[in-house]
Amino acid sequence: MRFAFHKMHGLGNDFVVVDARVTAFPVDAALARGIADRHRGIGCDQLILLEPARDADLTMRIFNADGSEVEACGNATRCVAALVGGDVAIATAGGLLHASAAGGGANVDMGGPRFDWDGIPLAYAMDTLTMPVGWEGLAQPAAVNVGNPHVIFFVPDLDAVDLARLGPLIEHDPLFPQRINVNVAQMLAPDHIRLAVWERGAGLTRACGTGACATAVAAIRRGLASGPLTVTLPGGPLVIDWVPGGRILMRGPATHVFSGEADTDAFR
Repeated sequence: MRFAFHKMHGLGNDFVVVDARVTAFPVDAALARGIADRHRGIGCDQLILLEPARDADLTMRIFNADGSEVEACGNATRCVAALVGGDVAIATAGGLLHASAAGGGANVDMGGPRFDWDGIPLAYAMDTLTMPVGWEGLAQPAAVNVGNPHVIFFVPDLDAVDLARLGPLIEHDPLFPQRINVNVAQMLAPDHIRLAVWERGAGLTRACGTGACATAVAAIRRGLASGPLTVTLPGGPLVIDWVPGGRILMRGPATHVFSGEADTDAFR
């Protein structure tokens, strides 16, 4: 099957975007893995599929590089808004998002965070603000669901953490029945956080929009920060704002790299 695609990225978190609002594009885990493969495919962190929606402008489906389908992706949401243009309501498995294209990027209303243990979800009940758990040198994280699940560790020195090794151990821990995104954050100032993210199903990424949102929310809940604040990832900064009880607002860039066509037979 021949299909058109767009290669895009948000701060280096890169996507293959397929617009299937007119012509259906069936995707399974094997095809998603093949397209995402950086040696034999197009290459991306996530495959983004746009489909029709009943109560929104479009539906966004998100497939990680390992073929798993996930609920939300903040960087992809900005890219979709920039691609479509204007104001757009986007239906996702994690909820309805509202975004608007703006100045080479987009502003996104990411909705309200969840903190209840079974809404993360965790395997059993515990305090999600300061969780009584740890993995080697990483301990007492916060847990936040911002459409997908995150744990956030605040550390004095981000460079001292071997996230490439600890990330997959935490992601697959039985405490997290749907796996987990792992964030390690260093407070640089009350309005500035430095962040690294291990994304479930994708590994270390240049940037993670939902991770930046979850980390900002956790920092504000703990009294470490107040919004709006800058979250600097390896790929660059995002601006996040949240007031307790309110909705998370994210602002950042989105880049269209190129457009192309391919055949699904090449990826199987």
